[in-house]
Amino acid sequence: MWKILEHRRVDKHLKSAPAEVLKRYEIWKDIIVLSGPQGVKKIRGFRDEALSGRWKGFRSSRLNIQYRVIYRVEGDKVLVRVEDVTPHDYRKK
Repeated sequence: MWKILEHRRVDKHLKSAPAEVLKRYEIWKDIIVLSGPQGVKKIRGFRDEALSGRWKGFRSSRLNIQYRVIYRVEGDKVLVRVEDVTPHDYRKK
């Protein structure tokens, strides 16, 4: 069994997210609790991937075409720390 810790801003961002995203996030959490990040990696729809640059050390899973859950696995503990659920910005900067 894995444990999930959510940053306090996650609740704020989920309040403004569509219902579809909330459902997918709950499914994502269920998979993490039961089988950890390896379980999410096996489901292609989440498109779980390691991040680089400023977010090096974090992972991202797709909740829908726009929203992502950003998380980090804490060492060898059975703990997943969710940093944010955010709409992905496709604009060039």
